[in-house]
Amino acid sequence: MKKIDIKLLILAISVLLNGCASLGKGITEAILEKQEAEDTRICEIKGDKFEGIKPQLEVHDRKMKLLMVHGVGNHLPGYSTQFMEKLAKELDLTVTSRNVKNIRLADAKGIERPLGNLRIHRYLDANNSQEMLFYELTWSEISAKEKEVLSYDNSGEQSFRRAEVNDLLKKFSNDTGPDPIIYLGEKREDILSAFAQSFCWMIHGDWNTLPDDVKQTCSTKNVTPFYNDSYAFVSHSLGSRITIDGLQQIASKLSNGETASYYTALTNVLKNKEIPIYMMSNQLPMLQLGRALPEVANHADTYCQADGANYNERIMAKTSVIAFSDPNDLLSYAIPHDFVNKYLDSRLCVNVTNININVARVYDAFGLGKLANPMDAHIGYDTDDRVIAMIAKGIANEHTAPIVKERCHWVETID
Repeated sequence: MKKIDIKLLILAISVLLNGCASLGKGITEAILEKQEAEDTRICEIKGDKFEGIKPQLEVHDRKMKLLMVHGVGNHLPGYSTQFMEKLAKELDLTVTSRNVKNIRLADAKGIERPLGNLRIHRYLDANNSQEMLFYELTWSEISAKEKEVLSYDNSGEQSFRRAEVNDLLKKFSNDTGPDPIIYLGEKREDILSAFAQSFCWMIHGDWNTLPDDVKQTCSTKNVTPFYNDSYAFVSHSLGSRITIDGLQQIASKLSNGETASYYTALTNVLKNKEIPIYMMSNQLPMLQLGRALPEVANHADTYCQADGANYNERIMAKTSVIAFSDPNDLLSYAIPHDFVNKYLDSRLCVNVTNININVARVYDAFGLGKLANPMDAHIGYDTDDRVIAMIAKGIANEHTAPIVKERCHWVETID
């Protein structure tokens, strides 16, 4: 998708104000180059320290399994390639399988229903002693058909009447705006089924047992050998809501006496796991509006403490939410402590670390105030070196990357 260049916008403003195009351009470019060279973008971490993925890779005979869930807008399989490759480089995983496995998702309710696509990449270190399986869920196929009702608005019949920048913004809005609305409707169950099937394939087995180029329903008849594996999620915008809802749906089905092998396997895998969710452009507070409260809330102590009355009914030992938010991202929100207690299922044992980070550059608009491109602020997380370094190696530990030590400030929170 074509992005609006904030530098060109500032340049245009400058030229108009100064009345001399050549002089205005020279001054503008010089100031912008100076601002880019300084790079004073903020990176403020508030909450518990976290380890990142690296320590899990170093545990003997343990595989790291990471699922990425995209957010709003149309996505094609392979959308996460740049992020995945930068992450693998940060983790010193220099070996990869020649083949990429591909599963067209389906479930028992109707194998012909389109549930999206799951791609799996395999990365190892030079000694083949550390292994990461990267699972990429593409679910936007589910909502694409619904969004066709707006396709006429993107045609030449309508778009030629708009100014160029406004046309870009309108097409972006038509692509991304409907997804949260569609998710609240009848397609929500299909999207959550795509998530559940993806996680099912994660716990299903190792690289050699995964199928390739198939449309198949995941079965969890035997997951015992893979209890030792580590799991993590990376999500963007609406993908964060999908991930949390997917886990809460598991909790709901278990509490309602579901005995299907899939949910039995999941509870056995999850109950003693500490699983991080790295949320980019987190939207949980906004997407909570108008929704019912979870079945179990405000009871974290009884489910998450070893001496709690309901400790054996927990779904996770701990769910670490690391929420990245650019203050100039119009669709991102920090997660307040009260939100966790009231709106997230207590059985997930959620603990939040908020990261306030500029992924988009902030420019001085020559006395008109400071501004940043909100589109860059929304989509720039997965290419930001600091974000990737924190996902890979965390904060306040022996693995922490130099760029995080130098550019980020951590404030620990205590009870």
